[in-house]
Amino acid sequence: MDMKLANMSALAVAACFSAGAAWAQIELVTNPAPQCVFLGDARSVSATFHNPGGQDFDQQIRAVISQTTSATVVPLGERPWKELRVLPGQTVLESAQLDFPPVKAETTFLVQWVYGTGDIIGKTEVLVYPTNLLHELKLLVDANEDNLGVLDPNNQLKPAFRHAAVKFVDLAETELGSFHGKLAVVGPSGPDDPEWRGLADRIAKVAQKGTPVVWIQSPPQKRDKLRPSFFTVPENTNAVVMVQPGLVAGLPDNPQSQLNLLYFCRLALNPQPLTLPEFSPNP
Repeated sequence: MDMKLANMSALAVAACFSAGAAWAQIELVTNPAPQCVFLGDARSVSATFHNPGGQDFDQQIRAVISQTTSATVVPLGERPWKELRVLPGQTVLESAQLDFPPVKAETTFLVQWVYGTGDIIGKTEVLVYPTNLLHELKLLVDANEDNLGVLDPNNQLKPAFRHAAVKFVDLAETELGSFHGKLAVVGPSGPDDPEWRGLADRIAKVAQKGTPVVWIQSPPQKRDKLRPSFFTVPENTNAVVMVQPGLVAGLPDNPQSQLNLLYFCRLALNPQPLTLPEFSPNP
């Protein structure tokens, strides 16, 4: 073989190897917990990519979605996503709008991020939920429109309740202290809200009369005190459950926030003593 031709072949092979290595260096930074979305179209799934190598990663990425059970993985299809470019040493947070089919209960899906002829960068686990989670509130308050009271100065809770056809008494239009229903949910409020003054006293009055309360706190004004994410204050046979706002953030569109709120409502209605966690025996 001609020496010049041999050198050109060697350079071509090296270039291909270098390009392949650069592509393979892209990593998916996995989330510590599965992401939660509702069923339906254009649900946002985030993914963080990191390029630990010394060359650019620039490839067209596809999303392959599969539904999983304890025994099987069922592919549901593949869709183009975007051309992803990540510079050497760079970490980028991306978001894909993906479609998930109807489900009747919590269902696990896997999203594989793929490029080229099928090279898999990584997988993102997604829990998909039906859109009727808040219907459980109807059971908790016996589906009576007078049994659930909602004080929501900033309109963060009521849209989700209305969307779920959960009937409630708007406590902004009546007196919180005179509410005699089965459960009261109080949303975040601040000094500029008319309900702010004396709010703690009115909540205490409602609880003392036997109505459990879920009280979603306002973001703290100062960060010099460590606060638990939630805790219960026993009152009669029920409780006031104090909740930090981040646990129910984005309630209309966030299934985990809706699940959290349902848990807090059950806890207010049926307080449980704190216990040490139970761990499985070591293998």
